[in-house]
Amino acid sequence: MLHIHLACGTRGDEYALVEIPETRYAETSDGAYIAFQVFGSGPVDLLLMPGFFTNLDENWRIPEIADTHRLIGSFARVVAMDRRGVGLSDRFSPGKAEPLETHVDDLIAVLDAAKVQDACIFSSESGAPLALLFAAAHPERTRALALFVPFPCEPGRLAGTEDEETLRQTRLEWVRGWGDGVAREDLEGWNPTMAGDPAMVKAWGAYLRSAASPGSALALEEQSWHVDVRGIYPSVRVPTLIMERSRVANWAKFRPLVHEAAAKIPGAKLVNLAGRDALYWWGDREEFAAHLEEFFVGTRSATAADARRGLATVLFTDIVGSTRKAAELGDTPWKSLLERHHRTVRAMIGRYRGIEVDTAGDGFFAAFDGPARGVRCAQAIIEAVQPLGVEIRAGLHTGEVETINQKAGGIAVHIGARVGALAGPSQVVVSSTVKDLTAGSGLVFEDAGEHELKGVPDRWHLFRVMSGQP
Repeated sequence: MLHIHLACGTRGDEYALVEIPETRYAETSDGAYIAFQVFGSGPVDLLLMPGFFTNLDENWRIPEIADTHRLIGSFARVVAMDRRGVGLSDRFSPGKAEPLETHVDDLIAVLDAAKVQDACIFSSESGAPLALLFAAAHPERTRALALFVPFPCEPGRLAGTEDEETLRQTRLEWVRGWGDGVAREDLEGWNPTMAGDPAMVKAWGAYLRSAASPGSALALEEQSWHVDVRGIYPSVRVPTLIMERSRVANWAKFRPLVHEAAAKIPGAKLVNLAGRDALYWWGDREEFAAHLEEFFVGTRSATAADARRGLATVLFTDIVGSTRKAAELGDTPWKSLLERHHRTVRAMIGRYRGIEVDTAGDGFFAAFDGPARGVRCAQAIIEAVQPLGVEIRAGLHTGEVETINQKAGGIAVHIGARVGALAGPSQVVVSSTVKDLTAGSGLVFEDAGEHELKGVPDRWHLFRVMSGQP
């Protein structure tokens, strides 16, 4: 359903009747509400999830954005959404965000509400980590993936040119100018074709205020400092298109990261578009939409073979000193203790939406669709088994897992098992991939150094989980 909205033009000097799609809400498993709209028609379903701060209704008041959306809607049934924390979706409190896996749940809720089984996914800028994680974890629901000027991680942190406290102070100054101040800086630094128009600065400032509160904007920006999804590139096995505009003034520091993504995501295609603007709806919109249509309309749905492989977080646990404990107790008491241990572990795995893959002796192997849930499950198991008079160790890794005959395998499984073997009593040890994907979860990690993992190439950077409520 469409409703008519009396909207001012970008320059504030004209009014026009604008057809705005009905805004609907998808309710998530944790009770949040995610706003989305459906418009357009075509042979494919397209989930539109821009990474910048957005507002679904206000999109139709900026003529350039509205025109871009009409172009996309000419070849696809579009499901546009505001991410959690921005626009018409539930907002964040200052200093609080949610981990990427929670946002993945939001995407699933929106696709379900829009009755979409497999979608072409489009995202941009800071939305790229979420889109990549979704595509890797849910290939059965991802027909293809397109990213525009993606930010897979924060280049300043990787280069060591900025520390976290310095960046935080910079962000605080940035958010104090939220609205017109940030709009002016954004247009001059990233979108120069619109920078010389004072009315556009005002319009863009109003758009930003409608898209996020200062606290919510700050929470999302601080979360992006910790996110790094480069470790999951090999697990993104859906058709992938990466678009950039190399003439964007501030793009030089991001370009190596974008080219790395194109090189390491299997079969990814890199396209350099004309223009100098970082946001896709400014500049040459027709060229952008034409590349998107050519790529998406020609893709296919995932096959059964594709669906057998996907990103997962694997958890391995075992009882510390189990042989000694069994000898102390004797066969019958030890068997009884194991039964209570198994019931306790299985209860925790179920609570955190995990799947028990295998059990051998006193050890468990489980898989989770989110790394933070896997870590919190490990923490909960450690606490829950202590009254039994035993301690466990736990290790986790996130990587591509292949399921054959309901059994999980692949190099990620071997890495998870080796990581678990390096944990001490009542310790949870994780790979750097797990750490980098849990930003915003409240989990705190301690550097455990680099290690060689038996039978696994290269050295691996590991971390101990120090805190964070299970």
